[in-house]
Amino acid sequence: MSKEEFRNEAMYQTTMHIVRKMLADGIISEEEYHQINAVFLKKYNPVLGGLFARI
Repeated sequence: MSKEEFRNEAMYQTTMHIVRKMLADGIISEEEYHQINAVFLKKYNPVLGGLFARI
């Protein structure tokens, strides 16, 4: 994994951790969660996060 791939993975995972917390707290809906996830998958193109997002 290159430094850029590592950075993108870390940024994606950190961002989605916050988004999952927002979902759990009822700040956003499930539909909004999926929309946000799609945006950040496209932005960061994570290696591992992309695999887990599709499960």
